[in-house]
Amino acid sequence: MSEKVCSHHKSKRRKVLRRCCAGLLIFSFIVLLVFLIIWAILQPKKPRFTLQDATIFNLNVSAPNVISTTVQVTINSRNPNSRIGIYYDKLGVYANYHNQQITYYTVIPPVYQGHKDVNVWSPFIYGNNVPVAPYNGIALSQDQSSGGIRMTIKINGRVKWKVGTFVSGRYHIHVTCPVYIPLGNSKNNGIIIGNAVKYQLSQSCSVSV
Repeated sequence: MSEKVCSHHKSKRRKVLRRCCAGLLIFSFIVLLVFLIIWAILQPKKPRFTLQDATIFNLNVSAPNVISTTVQVTINSRNPNSRIGIYYDKLGVYANYHNQQITYYTVIPPVYQGHKDVNVWSPFIYGNNVPVAPYNGIALSQDQSSGGIRMTIKINGRVKWKVGTFVSGRYHIHVTCPVYIPLGNSKNNGIIIGNAVKYQLSQSCSVSV
């Protein structure tokens, strides 16, 4: 009798566990479905970035393959969503030359961007006596001859989306802003500010999330 009772209890437990698991799965599926429907209705859009200007304090090629850079850039970020907020987290700005990083990371403090809001940042990015890879030496020499350097201002970090009280997990964001910066003492089309020269750019940036 005792064995029959035990097997009966075990069978009952299994049924309860199966029902609990099935209930959890159904609940999770419904929550996910509702979230996806809301997400589709809201139609989230990526933030839009613009490189407004660059102020050159120092940009010198001191040796065939060595570059020193001190630049202040003004970056405009706009949230095009009317119902979705954006949390910017761990954003780092730096300069690239032919896919090689030539400045240190400059960190932008975390910030929340509301619906249709605009944020403007003006970080300094710099690198002293940074060696350029040998395969970029020829391109650097050509840029010197032409009187300017084509580089890329990059922003890497993480963002979170806010819909009502719901906040998503973190997503990687990559922003790329191509820019042409004159070398030496060239002040064509620039505004002299003390020992620096400011160039208006209004350059749209590509964004991937």
